[in-house]
Amino acid sequence: MDQIPFISATPALAILVSLAAVPLIVLSSKRPNLREFWTFAAGGIKLLLILSMAGWILAGNTHTYELWKILPGLSLKLKVDGFGMLFALVASALWIVTSVYSIGYMRDQKEHAQTRYFCFFAIALSATIGVAFAGNLLTLYLFYEMLSLSTYSLVTHHQDEEARGGGRKYLTYLLGTSIGLALPAMLITYNITGSLEFSSLGVFPEGVSKGMLILLLLMFVFGFSKAGLMPFHSWLPGAMVAPTPVSALLHAVAVVKVGVFSVLRIFTGIFGIDLLAAQDLNTIICIIASFTVIVSSCIALTQDNLKRRLAFSTIGQLAYIILGAGLASKLGVTGSMLHISMHAFGKITLFFCAGAIFVATGKKYISEMVGIGRRMPITMFAFFIGSLSIIGLPPTGGMISKLLMVRGAMEADMAWVLAVYLVSSFLNAAYFLPIVYKAFFCTEEESLFPQEYNEAPVCCWLPPVITATVSMILFFFPGLFLGFAQVMMSG
Repeated sequence: MDQIPFISATPALAILVSLAAVPLIVLSSKRPNLREFWTFAAGGIKLLLILSMAGWILAGNTHTYELWKILPGLSLKLKVDGFGMLFALVASALWIVTSVYSIGYMRDQKEHAQTRYFCFFAIALSATIGVAFAGNLLTLYLFYEMLSLSTYSLVTHHQDEEARGGGRKYLTYLLGTSIGLALPAMLITYNITGSLEFSSLGVFPEGVSKGMLILLLLMFVFGFSKAGLMPFHSWLPGAMVAPTPVSALLHAVAVVKVGVFSVLRIFTGIFGIDLLAAQDLNTIICIIASFTVIVSSCIALTQDNLKRRLAFSTIGQLAYIILGAGLASKLGVTGSMLHISMHAFGKITLFFCAGAIFVATGKKYISEMVGIGRRMPITMFAFFIGSLSIIGLPPTGGMISKLLMVRGAMEADMAWVLAVYLVSSFLNAAYFLPIVYKAFFCTEEESLFPQEYNEAPVCCWLPPVITATVSMILFFFPGLFLGFAQVMMSG
């Protein structure tokens, strides 16, 4: 499909709108309702700007906007295509829902520095949309680093020793790998090719040695460590010291999805899936991702802290996405792109539920939640739907994306990857479904909660109900997100 580029400032405006809200949020610090109004206003405008480009992108076209030409073949440039639209739409929609949840959680817990929290939240979303709309690798890298720095304040929000320790690990891993691995890989790539532009055919000329390609591939994959591949994953469980809305942002919307989005951009726009398959580079990717999928799922089984179990589950699901793209087949890559959206709605539901449980009961360990379904039935039913989406069972959207990745493995003639998907799905079920079973179906003697209804405040239980409902809707109507992924793969 021939793409028609449309030169437009709309992508830049979509990035800038939440940055413009930051001074307004600061000036409204003593008027919380007005402060949160600016958050919602920016979120609504951002979402509308992104939606305004959807029809043009679904038709197979692009929006482009060059910010600054630095050197020949090197500029700061924005480009909106199908994959970028998919990611930006998910991030901007879930920012609004997360903002609702943040108000309920932060006010109920009487958290300090709420104005600072909402400011950095807005900056993080600008960086996220910047990554989604990056027109080349240099632009993506700069927004990637902007996201690392802006979310540091959110991770260390509590400002105690545990938070500072988690924050140090967070920055050490993310900045250390991006500066030490991804940046040199970019410089080498530019030196070889004279360009960092994304191209479905890849940028490397014939004659580049396989050894060099393998080296660059590994530097990129591990350099963008927000993707959480082992062994550069431990920053992610360490970031659980943050408030639950931040964990939801990190693990479902912004940080980790920026990681896998960046890696998928490397696969599809720098190497090209044809080169990955021709040089057997996809096998290396699949081995690394499969190891992370299985090991992280096994570790999740051992975690009693609910947020840590969700964190290791996230590591496995991110590797799922990279594994699908690593198949280097059209169906596999399409499924991995789609799974970014399906996982986002399922996983944010689970984190919202974890926070609602903590707000209502003060409990954060799974062993303390026996019988909680009778006290918080709405929250725990939403948790059940989120779990089904992560496992990949109907009636949730997670089944659609996982089915595409399974078909992608068959298309790529990599039967052993099917075994990885099967084992991982069983492990997913093993660490989620017992939580739901014990919450609803324990005996009265086993229950640790009185037989009374007592949900968290409405701002804490309504968001997971919304995201769980969307997860089910996406099972029946995956067309919008699937359309963006298919447009990207047909370009």
